Amino acid sequence: MEEFRIRPGSFPRLALAFAGPLPLFFLVCLLLGAILTGSTLGGVLLGLLAAGALVGVLAVKHRRLVSGTVVRFSETGVELDDARGFFVRLLWADITRVGVVETQSADPRRIGRAGGLRVRAQPLRATGLIGWGTRRTPERLPGWMRARLAAVPVDPETGRAEVAIPLGELDPLWERGPMGAWIRRYRPDLMGS
Repeated sequence: MEEFRIRPGSFPRLALAFAGPLPLFFLVCLLLGAILTGSTLGGVLLGLLAAGALVGVLAVKHRRLVSGTVVRFSETGVELDDARGFFVRLLWADITRVGVVETQSADPRRIGRAGGLRVRAQPLRATGLIGWGTRRTPERLPGWMRARLAAVPVDPETGRAEVAIPLGELDPLWERGPMGAWIRRYRPDLMGS
């Protein structure tokens, strides 16, 4: 068995997913700050403080994710165990493809004013393994996430859900490294030439 963890320098990728909502959050805080302080400068300072605090919260969440997320490769398959309480297992025979995996870490609904500026947090996109596997979720899940997971395809023969393990979130160059070597060893058909 071999374990892999998220590289610590991956924070910019997570922050980029919030590039749309963050400026809107700053503007709202700027306006509220300007109204509360009666000063544009006060509004700018409060907006910067609030946006900085939000980036700080993202950094703390990222640090927890980095320290608590592990992907394990073994003779039987691949497992993902993350800091939020998700667990995914794919047996080698049940992996159907290598493809783009989208990880939605925030509500995908657009926020903002109808007819005005509307933004949403983008999903993280990375390549990874996709197939019919098993998944365990944390007890507490937001409604939007529960609905999204309930809508994934299910294998009609086994009843297992389609699951994915985003290897590219751990290492963008995973195909050339030890994770790619594991896949070439057990499922060379997935890696092409």
